[in-house]
Amino acid sequence: MNLTIHEASLFMHKLDRLIMEPKGVEIVVAPPFLALPAISLQIDHAKFKLAAQDFYWRDEGPYTGEVSAHQLHGLVKYGLVGHSERRNIFGEHGREIRNKVQAAFRNNIIPVLCIGESASERADNETYSVLHDQIVEGVLNITSEEAKNMVIAYEPVWAIGAGKTPTPGEVQKAIATIRDQIKHLFGDEIATNIRVLYGASVTKDNASGFLALPGVDGLLVGGVSLDAQAFSEIVTKAQGTKG
Repeated sequence: MNLTIHEASLFMHKLDRLIMEPKGVEIVVAPPFLALPAISLQIDHAKFKLAAQDFYWRDEGPYTGEVSAHQLHGLVKYGLVGHSERRNIFGEHGREIRNKVQAAFRNNIIPVLCIGESASERADNETYSVLHDQIVEGVLNITSEEAKNMVIAYEPVWAIGAGKTPTPGEVQKAIATIRDQIKHLFGDEIATNIRVLYGASVTKDNASGFLALPGVDGLLVGGVSLDAQAFSEIVTKAQGTKG
């Protein structure tokens, strides 16, 4: 919940000037709902893709204040589902999250399923059971064809905005757990090829380290994405690592 429409437009103008040509990477930005239409008209869609920060799982109806995946169809390529703030502030879990994943696919939007453990869950050694449960509840009733196109973002909740990050070994083990669960549900090929992102306290200084880890396909950048210069430097590092 940052930036007015005008501020978002200025931000994208600056980002466009800083990033000359994305080489071998996909750059996705997720403006607030109010700014999405204006940004869609402004950006070079060969350079930037758009994502919705959230959406409601029903396509239409008397749900005052909500925005549906159906209404976002044709405007965004991706939609975040189950972001830690949606889970922990707004109480979204289970049924609502899997309904959103299904709604995204129904409307030709690629869901980015966000999963991750809290500080208390980590302290109780429940990280991997939490990841297992959040994956299972998120992908229930989707097909293998759909599963291979979705994105999963691992965001350890205890590290978000705290200036803390898991060790490389912890990230690798979490990513391996995610792929093992996808393998169990959908098979080895999909588990190998599904895109898995890391996201929690990502900065321009630690981005390269995370991107270099086996199994990490990209980053879900949080607060630092509001700094166009820093975000463009992260993109540059991604190009060097993944491009």
